[in-house]
Amino acid sequence: MAVRPAWTIENDTIQQKQFSFTWNGGFAICQKQKNIVNLHTSIREKTGGNPLEISSKSTVELGKDYSAFSLKLDEHFLENIFQSAKVYELGGPFIDLLSVMPKEAKKDERHKKAGKLLYFLYEGEKWPLQPKTAFYDYIYIKAVLQCFKREEIEKLFFYDWFTDIEFNPKKSINCQARSVTILTYIMKHHLENTLNAKQDWIAFHKQIVKG
Repeated sequence: MAVRPAWTIENDTIQQKQFSFTWNGGFAICQKQKNIVNLHTSIREKTGGNPLEISSKSTVELGKDYSAFSLKLDEHFLENIFQSAKVYELGGPFIDLLSVMPKEAKKDERHKKAGKLLYFLYEGEKWPLQPKTAFYDYIYIKAVLQCFKREEIEKLFFYDWFTDIEFNPKKSINCQARSVTILTYIMKHHLENTLNAKQDWIAFHKQIVKG
């Protein structure tokens, strides 16, 4: 058995809940898709909801479309922007990471050797580490709004739970499934203006993201 999180909109906030399901070992896509099916079955049985996997392993094309590794913001891959914005005690931001492949940007050795992460620097503004996922969620949603039209994003409204089978909360903090849930909330309530200024976004994020 395994336990993984899923996100939903509940009580006008973004909530995370844990679901247990039978785990299939292995790195093959077919094994990961079996895990998605089992996780989603658990969600349906416990909540009656309709889940969508947000990753390149999704069995639904819509879920693949919102994979963070395929999104671009201002012509740069989202992962590259996130990794290149990190400022550590002993170095950064590493702007050269904008021009490599996303996986290279994530695995760059400097992330391990530069000491403690202090903040993010993006478009000349310092972004604090708290709320924990505020910066990542911001650039993710900005990327989606650049890549997709409103009518395309509204297809997400058919779903009320979002998952990412690759996300392990013991190893990571940011998750594209959480970001998509926030995006869905924003689009349903026509709150795109919360992205206009950093402080407005941080205040909004603190208010609605509870998991």
